[in-house]
Amino acid sequence: MATYKWRGQNARGDVVESQIEATDEDDVVEKLSVRGVIPLHIAIVKSVPKSTADNWLTRLNQKPLTPKDILMFTRQMYTLSKANIPIIRALNGMKVASNNPVMVNMIENIISKLERGSALSVAMEKYTDVLGNFYIAMIKTGEMSGRLTEVFFRLHKYIAFQNDVQERIKQATRYPKFVIMAVTVALVVINMFVIPGFATVYSGFGAKLPLITVWLLASSKWLLAWWPWVLGFIAVATILLKRCVRTDMGGYLFDAMKIKMPIIGDIILKATLARFAQSLALTMESNVPLLQALVIVGRTTDNAYFGRAIQQMRQGIERGYSITRCATDTGLFTPIVLEMISVGEETGDLVDLLIDIAEMYDRETEYSIQGLSAAIEPILVAFMGGLVAILALGVYLPMWDLSSAVMG
Repeated sequence: MATYKWRGQNARGDVVESQIEATDEDDVVEKLSVRGVIPLHIAIVKSVPKSTADNWLTRLNQKPLTPKDILMFTRQMYTLSKANIPIIRALNGMKVASNNPVMVNMIENIISKLERGSALSVAMEKYTDVLGNFYIAMIKTGEMSGRLTEVFFRLHKYIAFQNDVQERIKQATRYPKFVIMAVTVALVVINMFVIPGFATVYSGFGAKLPLITVWLLASSKWLLAWWPWVLGFIAVATILLKRCVRTDMGGYLFDAMKIKMPIIGDIILKATLARFAQSLALTMESNVPLLQALVIVGRTTDNAYFGRAIQQMRQGIERGYSITRCATDTGLFTPIVLEMISVGEETGDLVDLLIDIAEMYDRETEYSIQGLSAAIEPILVAFMGGLVAILALGVYLPMWDLSSAVMG
C-alpha cells in the first residue's frame, strides 16, 4: 500500500483533490470511479522519514487541543456543511487554513478514514479523548437522521455553553486556590526557617515556655526531620487517590462527595443539571428517542453519581413510570424544575422546557459563582487570622514573658 495524491472532477463538475491509500495507480482510478470522480492527475507521495529525536521534539513542542479549538472546529464544520460543501472538501479547506499542527494532524487522519469509506463518526472515534463520547454519539445520530448540519449547530451551542460554565467556575475558584497555596508556602517557610531560629534563642534562656510555643517548636523539629517522608507520603497518597477515583466505586463516591460539599457542591450540582438538560434537549431535538437519549446523556456525563441517577430514571421510564416521577425519585431536581418537566410531559413541549431549565440553571450557576468569593472570603480571612494569631503568640509570647522578667 502506498499513498497517492490525486486531483479529479466530481459529478458536479468541481475540481477536487486529496490523498488516498492504494496498491497502484489502477487501484486509485478504481476507488475514485466508485465515488464518481474522474481522475485528472495521480502522483505517489514521497515521504521523508523523520528521526526519532525530531518526532520527540515535535510532540514535546505541540500544544494539545483546547475546548476553544474544538468549538472553532465545530463552528467551521457547521458553516461549511450548511453551504452544502462535501465533508472531505470542507475538511481539506480547514486543514489548509489551520495553523495548529495537532488540529491539522487530526483533520488529516479523519480525511484518510473518510476516503477509505468510513463514516464521519467512525473516523472521529480515534479522538474521543479530545472530542468526547457525547460529541461522537451526536455525530452518529446526525448521520442516521440526515440532520448532520443541525447537529453541528447544536453541538457548537452546547460546547460554548459548557466552556462558559467551566470558565466562570475557574474564575471564581482562582482566588481561594491562590490563598491556600500562599498559606501553605508560608507555613513551610516559617516552620523550616523562622521557628528554628527562635528555638535557638529560647534554649539559651532556659525558661519555661508556653504550651503553644512548645507545640510550634515540636512541629517545626518534626518537619525538619521528616520532610522527605512527608513529601513521599503526599506523592504516594496523590497517586493512590487518582487511581481510586478512576475505579467505578471510587469515582462514584468522589463525585457524590463533590455534590454534597458545602458552598461548592451546590454550584457543581446546578452546573451538572444545566448540562444534563442541555444535552437531553439536544439529543431529543435531533429526533433521538427518549430512552436512547438518556443512554447517551448518561454515558457522557462527567459525574458518575449523576450518571447513575440518569440510569435510574431510564429504568423507571422503561417500567412505565412518568418522567416527572423518575426525576423526583433522584432527589436532585428542585420543585419548580419538576413542575416544568411535568408541564412539558403533558403538553408535549418537553424539549423547549428542557432548554428553559438549562437556561434557568445556567443563571443560577452564574449567580452562585458570583457569590462564591463573597461566601469563601470570610472563611479564608478567619482561617488566616487564626493561623497568624497562633504563630504570633507562639513566637512572641515567650519574648514578652522574658522581657517582663528582666524588667521586674
